[in-house]
Amino acid sequence: MPIQLIALDIDDTLLTSQKQLLPTTIAAVQAALARGIKVVLCTGRPLAGVAHYLKALGISGPEQYVVTGNGAVSETVTGTVVAKHLIDRAGYEAMTAYAIAHHLPFNVLDEAGVIYTADHDVDAMIVVQAAENFAGLKIRQPAELPADFAIVKGLFVGPEALLDAAEAGVRAQFGQTHSVLRAGRNFLEVMHEGVTKGQALRDLGAVLGIPAANMMAVGDEGNDIAMFEAVGCAVAMGNGTEAAKAAADFVTATNDEDGLALAIKRYALQD
Repeated sequence: MPIQLIALDIDDTLLTSQKQLLPTTIAAVQAALARGIKVVLCTGRPLAGVAHYLKALGISGPEQYVVTGNGAVSETVTGTVVAKHLIDRAGYEAMTAYAIAHHLPFNVLDEAGVIYTADHDVDAMIVVQAAENFAGLKIRQPAELPADFAIVKGLFVGPEALLDAAEAGVRAQFGQTHSVLRAGRNFLEVMHEGVTKGQALRDLGAVLGIPAANMMAVGDEGNDIAMFEAVGCAVAMGNGTEAAKAAADFVTATNDEDGLALAIKRYALQD
């Protein structure tokens, strides 16, 4: 089946290990766009955190789309929301209380792309998040926020060993009512129940009239597996986790070896 939509993870997929966009990657994406293929960045970042990549790739206008918050929000690259699944204030308060009780660095992302934390001693990882995503960073206690405050996701962050020790407890506390995923070694994320990159692609496919068989996804991490399950052509990066590779239909070269460009050319652009 011809590919009509390509979903791309960003870190360690679209970007090299040095956080760069290869010229060959840009050329492959632009070749896909020229054929009328939708190229959808699927990321845990907010829209502001991907805008510079969209510009560099030439993805623009109200007919192009992006998935943010690891699937919580599907929107056009101009900011028109197609679908969203947010966590209400009660969920936010419960996560913040759990983080304080268990001494875990914690922050949340709101729909506007602003990061909030109740931690007065802000973990360095939270500062890095704010910088990478061009997001504001506010220190607020729950009582300081409005009754209708809602979040895209909550993030327990910190060293890999800390999150390894904390993950089972977080899943036990929130996994029955929310989506919990390890988005990387330093991020343990909690989102609205049912939220995944895969569900976001199903939402987008329904809006665009593109069936799963005509979608391709490329990723490298555990949070990309749901995306693989939602498409007809799933490609793992050569630098991906063993779990991601096992869940994919194909494995390409690494992100430093032109893996993404090779995958687009082979699976989406070959006639």
